[in-house]
Amino acid sequence: MPLHATPGDSPEPLTPIRLLTGWTWNWPVAIAVAVTAGLYIAGLLVLRRRGTDWPVGRSVAFLAGGLGSAVVATMSVLGTYDTVLFSVHMVQHMVLMMLTPMFMALGAPVTLALRTLPPRPRAALMWLLHSRLAKVLSFPPLALALFIATPFALYYSSFYPVSLESSFWHMFMHLHFVLVGAMLMWPLVGVDPVPGRVSYPFRVLTLFVMLPFHAFLGVSIMSANTLIAGDWYRGFQRTWGPSPEADQYLAGGILWGSGDITALAMMAVLFVQWFRQSQREAVREDRRLDRLDAMEAARDARTGTAEQRRPTPR
Repeated sequence: MPLHATPGDSPEPLTPIRLLTGWTWNWPVAIAVAVTAGLYIAGLLVLRRRGTDWPVGRSVAFLAGGLGSAVVATMSVLGTYDTVLFSVHMVQHMVLMMLTPMFMALGAPVTLALRTLPPRPRAALMWLLHSRLAKVLSFPPLALALFIATPFALYYSSFYPVSLESSFWHMFMHLHFVLVGAMLMWPLVGVDPVPGRVSYPFRVLTLFVMLPFHAFLGVSIMSANTLIAGDWYRGFQRTWGPSPEADQYLAGGILWGSGDITALAMMAVLFVQWFRQSQREAVREDRRLDRLDAMEAARDARTGTAEQRRPTPR
């Protein structure tokens, strides 16, 4: 099957066996993933030579959760049938826009780069992190607005049919999903020192604001009387799987349900991070109080010694 199936093709029926074997090689994604993984692993090797510890969970999150989910979304059966079935595309959409950025943010690649880069590249990265562009892109209200507006603008405009017809715009759409998701996930659940980070109560509030929009869009797609990119999907003339109308209804349900499930997972991550930060703050406060007690005890000891040495008046 070509990189992106078109109505002139005859895609194989999507069977349970095909779910495991229906992989398509995607050179741009493969190269990008290989380069990114290589840079991350190179940073880990630098830390290992220095004898510096790095949390294994971060490496697993970035390499397996982040890059791995991107590979699955674009080269597995999701990438093979993403132009054939709207429901498959919707699963791909949610993976690229929510799961991939969330796991990559949890992998802390910026922190790894700051610890391992030579002085000049590290200074350039620090300049970029403090630049006006970084502050604008990581501004939570802007990131949330783009995150919410992207699927509405995509499915209720002429761009979605264009993305199905053009390989370039199809890849652009995938990249846009990841970038917009990263703009929201990095300040929200990431551990890197990026601008735009806000307090945990505000992060939880952002999630609650985001939660209903996937449900609203999903319900609107399920109840739509017009088929999204109808000419394209009818052009396959499939004799297997759901009809284009039933497939669109299923896609809306996937958007609704997966959006809520992913948001709840993000909520769990936030509460774990919040709890750990509270524990660290409690430890720091205990140490501060211990230092104050030690200083007071030392002062009392010095005062007592001075009193003992003071001569007694006759």
